[in-house]
Amino acid sequence: MGVEEPTGLHGLVPLTGDNPHALSPLAFPSANALRCRRVLRLPFELGLALRYLRPKKNFVSVITLLCVAGVALGVSVLIIVIAVMTGFDLELRKTIIGFNAHLKVGVPQRPMASWEEVLGRVARVPGVRGAAPFVLGQVLMQTQPDPRDRASQSAAPVVRGIDPAAEGRVSVITNKVISGRLDLRGQGLLMGASLADHLGVRVGDRVALHSTHALDRMLRSKDAGGRELAPAEDFEVRGLFEVGYEQIDAQVVVVSLANAQDLFALGDSVSGVTVMLHDSSVANTRALQRDVEDVLGPEYRSVAWMDENRDLLGAIEVEKDVMLIILFVVMLGAGFCIICSQIAFVIRKTREIGILKAMGATTWQVVGVFLAQSSLVGVLGVASGLALGTGGVWIRNDFLLWMRRLTGRELFPQSIYSFAQIPAEVLPSDVTLICGVSLAMCLLAGVVPAWIAASMRPVEALRND
Repeated sequence: MGVEEPTGLHGLVPLTGDNPHALSPLAFPSANALRCRRVLRLPFELGLALRYLRPKKNFVSVITLLCVAGVALGVSVLIIVIAVMTGFDLELRKTIIGFNAHLKVGVPQRPMASWEEVLGRVARVPGVRGAAPFVLGQVLMQTQPDPRDRASQSAAPVVRGIDPAAEGRVSVITNKVISGRLDLRGQGLLMGASLADHLGVRVGDRVALHSTHALDRMLRSKDAGGRELAPAEDFEVRGLFEVGYEQIDAQVVVVSLANAQDLFALGDSVSGVTVMLHDSSVANTRALQRDVEDVLGPEYRSVAWMDENRDLLGAIEVEKDVMLIILFVVMLGAGFCIICSQIAFVIRKTREIGILKAMGATTWQVVGVFLAQSSLVGVLGVASGLALGTGGVWIRNDFLLWMRRLTGRELFPQSIYSFAQIPAEVLPSDVTLICGVSLAMCLLAGVVPAWIAASMRPVEALRND
């Protein structure tokens, strides 16, 4: 038997085309000698893995392509879903903080009387960007349309009293007026756009507000045998605002601080002071929360944005973690596909494995060949999935619009999800976690088939072929 010169294949000498086993991956016909030498310049294990993965018209190649597609699909779905859930979380935080600020300072169970002094002391705390007073309370609201056009509508919104001159330092509401103007002078009122749409209210209409304080006063008068009536406060809708979060746009009306104090009989007191910080991270917010309470004393309490919305933000975080676990379990399906394809490949290449072992290949070299093959499948699948996932995130809203036109249905109703478009944010940490775990799963999926191949004895492998 004629042999070629060693090619640096860890001391192994490939067979020539004169060998009866010339169809083996290691027995190269002379016409392919140059191409094989180029392949074998790579490390032994990687060179054979690339040769095995070369597309061929057989069942094993089809399974390999399906494995790559399965990994790519799993990674892309993971990236899209986690990006959307992260976007929901960040957009919700941004909207809530933009409307309610980072801290709310108040006195437990009663109004804050000396709020001007508190405002000045809080504004001097390092790290505070701005502070403003507010009044908060619920009312019964009735529209006052022309009876000839439509009937009166009722709602129970939350009234927020603000100082327009100071509110811009702590809230985005002064910049979110989409119709009319920001004018709270006299009996002016701003209303959320969704609430106005639900009640059929337009700029210039009038509404009546019945405060809980007035209702309590009438009930006490009735119990005492009197007939005192507390007339409703009439307001003119001067503008409509939209902050982009349905829970706010459908439940909040804004009046001046003085009108809110009159509605709830607070005198010169307020419900509290909202505080906006330069840095809204959780650690910094906690630190400044303690600083503000230390400056004001034990009588005052401050509520951070994380605590005020703990249930909602916590639910989103839990859903994100659960979805991540579920989708990684789905990725196990792609891992099992890799195991099946590798086992089928081991069975198909029994003779070649026997020749490798007979020529002196060590167990770990054979293991390395099949691990390199599963790793290449993983790399191709993860890279394709990364491209598909980031592309899917990029076109998510265009795809949603196309599906809406195609089906004629509102697939992402704002009344349910609170956002007009699908928010998304691709974080490098999430992408690293998804791609890293997926690659590790693909590599582990090749361990069992690789060990089966490496444990074959050369004589039995050639005899059983």
